[in-house]
Amino acid sequence: MNLHEYQGKEILASFGVRIQRGIVALNPKEAVDAAKKLTEDTGTGWHVIKAQVHAGGRGKGGGVKLAKNLKEVEEISSQIIGMNLITPQTSAEGKKVHQVLIAEDVYYPGDSETSEFYMSVLLNRATGKNMIMYSTEGGMDIEEVAENTPHLIFTEEIDPATGLLGFQARKIAFNLGLSGTAFKEMTKFVASLYKAYVESDSSMFEINPVLKTSDDKIMAVDAKVSIDDNALYRRKQYAEMRDLREENPIEVEAGALGLNYVDLDGNVGCMVNGAGLAMATMDLIKMAGGEPANFLDVGGTADAKRVEEAFRIILKDDGVKAILVNIFGGIVRCDRVANGIVEAYKNMGDAIKVPIIVRLQGTNAEIAKEIIDNSGLAVHSAVQFQEAADKVKEVLS
Repeated sequence: MNLHEYQGKEILASFGVRIQRGIVALNPKEAVDAAKKLTEDTGTGWHVIKAQVHAGGRGKGGGVKLAKNLKEVEEISSQIIGMNLITPQTSAEGKKVHQVLIAEDVYYPGDSETSEFYMSVLLNRATGKNMIMYSTEGGMDIEEVAENTPHLIFTEEIDPATGLLGFQARKIAFNLGLSGTAFKEMTKFVASLYKAYVESDSSMFEINPVLKTSDDKIMAVDAKVSIDDNALYRRKQYAEMRDLREENPIEVEAGALGLNYVDLDGNVGCMVNGAGLAMATMDLIKMAGGEPANFLDVGGTADAKRVEEAFRIILKDDGVKAILVNIFGGIVRCDRVANGIVEAYKNMGDAIKVPIIVRLQGTNAEIAKEIIDNSGLAVHSAVQFQEAADKVKEVLS
């Protein structure tokens, strides 16, 4: 589950991480009020207006701007709120901005003593350890830094059994070229950041930039945070931060129905039981010359109602030109799945306008094939993987 910048900063602050302070505003009036409050609390005269959407690169799309007075705060906020913000991480349509973060200006004109760093905490799946990735090149796209100057990216792996050790935090501060007060402040920052990552059950914390101010304070100027969905049952306070407006509406609907669904850019819809078989099915579609339009795991209960719900979800994507149903009958018998497919097809009537290929293997697979073949519906049955691939290729040609 992705969070907005202001939500990520709230989590950081709760674990003692120094942040660039800010207040969320839903309209220009609230933005001006927030700016006044920040001036009272922090003494800041200028304010940074930041669009709150789940996407990086907001500045490149005009979603981050500096206001030098209250009039500019109002004008800029009115321009950003309601706009469709297009960034390198959004679709061509962009994302609508519903709110802005009014933040204090932590950069001082003419100040050459500040430094920007990049830092993130995530899981290294190859080693099974948490990893802090950091660089002296903060404020830039880390992908560009990795491609052009890979020697400027450092990593520190942390064993979950021992946690972050003191020497590791000091090593990070040293590699960033810090000394004195800034060195001590960075070690505290790293320790607090890692604690926030672990105790919030996050899958990623990305701070770009981490700022060293001219008086050697270390703070998070931005925050990109993803919470592990599987841990939300024990992190109710974070589950409440979910903004459904920022998520794919089809995925949200599928989740409400208990379907594991991920929307993709392709032309063949997939309905499968089991994540491993789903991945293999997507490979099968690619080999047949198609592109998977989604990942959809219906789980072990593939009755008529669930199959119909899955069909309706898949068909919400106008790009789907065919549907491949690939079910292994272990927990659920193949003949039951076949009857569910036939019943769902009949219930949907004219809603199904694309070819459907059904491959059922496992318990009662032969009976299931007979049910499909004798249904009188425009459904193509297959037994082997290659046969299913050939039929996908046939209906797409």
